[in-house]
Amino acid sequence: MKKFKRGLPLTKTSKYFFSGENRAIGPTKSNLSMNHKILFLTIGFLTVLSCNPSLHYSKIEGKQIAITDTLPSSPAIEAFIEPYREHVNKSLDSVLSYAVDTYSKSDGYLNTAIGNLIADGLYEQSNPIFKKRSGHDIDFALINHGGIRAIISKGNITTRTAYEVMPFENAIVVVKLKGEGVKELLEYLAAAKRAHPISKLNIELDKTGKLASAKIKGKPIDYDSTYYVLTNDYLLGGGDKMDFFKKNDTVYVLDYKIRNAMIDYFKTKDTVSPVKDNRFIQLQ
Repeated sequence: MKKFKRGLPLTKTSKYFFSGENRAIGPTKSNLSMNHKILFLTIGFLTVLSCNPSLHYSKIEGKQIAITDTLPSSPAIEAFIEPYREHVNKSLDSVLSYAVDTYSKSDGYLNTAIGNLIADGLYEQSNPIFKKRSGHDIDFALINHGGIRAIISKGNITTRTAYEVMPFENAIVVVKLKGEGVKELLEYLAAAKRAHPISKLNIELDKTGKLASAKIKGKPIDYDSTYYVLTNDYLLGGGDKMDFFKKNDTVYVLDYKIRNAMIDYFKTKDTVSPVKDNRFIQLQ
């Protein structure tokens, strides 16, 4: 049998064995005829395409198809889903703690009971983790008022409660912020006059609403120093126009969801009874 080396051209006298037969692989009359037909068809197709104007959508229409309980359910699908539904509901309805009252983010001016509860809970759960990893304590915490999406009703606090109050997947981060950044943070809170939850930070506004004083863990702020501030990844990116977090020296990612931290916090408390206090007030 004759062998061909890779890369050598085939001539019209070259042959190879296939199924025990010798077959010519050089150009033949029938091959040339077929090649010419393919060439002419290709040219003709390209010519037709070049003559047609470009196609554009002139209108897109759609309609709403409502999904309601009037649609018949599938018994087979329901039977398949039911074990998973029961498992999820059992987990979500597990009792974590007890609330002595109903708490809403609208029950205060500059600080609220539910906001104080969440900020303090995040600090308490996160500080041991941060200190173990960095050797430092978190100085104070700030999260956003808008991140609280539901009330905590009087009675049992369940895992479902935590998901309702904090439905987003925001994660805890600790930002190393210079004194200048802390000053911008305080000026932002004074101007916003909104009950953004804070912990270990005390702010007083004067009668005109201007910043009068501020302390961290009961001590005057040293604007020549740096501070470790607990917040979330949403605010870190400038959410709620908190751009001062972008001027950080270092960011520590704790790999800890805010909701998960609060679930863990509730598990440590048989009963919760947060209150509004003097951590953020305006003098009268």
